[in-house]
Amino acid sequence: MALISVDEALERLLQGTVALPAEGVDLTEANGRVLASDLAATRTQPPFPASAMDGYAVRAADLAHPPATLTVIGEAPAGHGYSGKVLTGEAVRIFTGAPVPDGTDAILIQENAQRDGDTVTALETVSKGQFVRPAGLDFHAGEVLLRAGTRIGFRELALAAAMNHARLPVHRRPRVAILATGDELVPPGTEPGPNQIIASNHAGVAALVEDCGGTPIHLGIAPDRPEALNERIAAAREANADVLVTLGGASVGDHDLVQDALGGAGMALAFWRIAMRPGKPLMAGHIDDMRVLGLPGNPVSSLVCSLLFLRPLMDALLGRPPAPRVGETLPLAVGVGANDQREDYLRAALTHDAEGVEQVTPFPRQDSSMLATLAQADALVIRPPHAPPLAAGARVPILRLPRSRG
Repeated sequence: MALISVDEALERLLQGTVALPAEGVDLTEANGRVLASDLAATRTQPPFPASAMDGYAVRAADLAHPPATLTVIGEAPAGHGYSGKVLTGEAVRIFTGAPVPDGTDAILIQENAQRDGDTVTALETVSKGQFVRPAGLDFHAGEVLLRAGTRIGFRELALAAAMNHARLPVHRRPRVAILATGDELVPPGTEPGPNQIIASNHAGVAALVEDCGGTPIHLGIAPDRPEALNERIAAAREANADVLVTLGGASVGDHDLVQDALGGAGMALAFWRIAMRPGKPLMAGHIDDMRVLGLPGNPVSSLVCSLLFLRPLMDALLGRPPAPRVGETLPLAVGVGANDQREDYLRAALTHDAEGVEQVTPFPRQDSSMLATLAQADALVIRPPHAPPLAAGARVPILRLPRSRG
């Protein structure tokens, strides 16, 4: 099978993918979930003209010539409005959030007032509407404020609560089964044999799945034996996985058995081998309604391909448009050589020049086994196939890497 481009691979991978069904969850469990339908306000906020400050509800016309003394006829704390009507020369003690009494049109803040028993003297004028939040200042009943495909965070949760929604319609979390393969792998925390290494890809892929809003299902490490692979593939089906991600074993070596095992389980192959670096032996297909993504075994290849292919697949399953692969360009801090026929993704650091302009510096070594370099990288520089050499200062497309706050 000939190498295909990254764009064509993405198109084939996402073809026919539909969003997972919706489910209702409590507001307190909705953080990080993705809305399955638009959300409209069920009420107007605020539902009445409300005071924005502590002070006195007054008629602005009464304070046109300060100092002006008014009679305090009542009090309006938050949650307990004053029920009477305020007439000329009268005021009501009011607190932030309380309804503005009938007959008043402004708030005299307490810093500009002197209280003496049942009277208050205004030291300054106020304008009509001053420190009054009109009804509907924030939103009105029926107004759609959160759209389908929105990922819920702390701001959206607060808004949904203010809109009076106790439960939210969200897409079911994609279930992603993750299977590492190879006799050379042992789990972290164990002592590898003389010809073995510590498995690492599964941890990074699982974290990306969680970051994207999915649920990882760990299938462990399968040795290079057909029966072991068949058992793990069956486990993914029994777990109702939406996606099966295999790590390693999809190349062309005598011990690369994953593709045969998947084919034996009924996988329809969508593509295999992409004109990209790192990540050439990427494989995709489906077994009935379970998507299959076969990632390379080299750690950097595996994680870069997860970012480029698994993340957009997760977005599609959650009803979100995938983020653009190329979002911006930056000038090179150093020159780069010509590229070959494969689209190249170079790990790079972001820095600033003497004028404070952000620039990008590809690391000198790009071996696909070097996880430390990937952890240090801020971005990937994207080099199209057959790109010519570029000098420092030339602008190149980049993909910023997600980074935890630190």
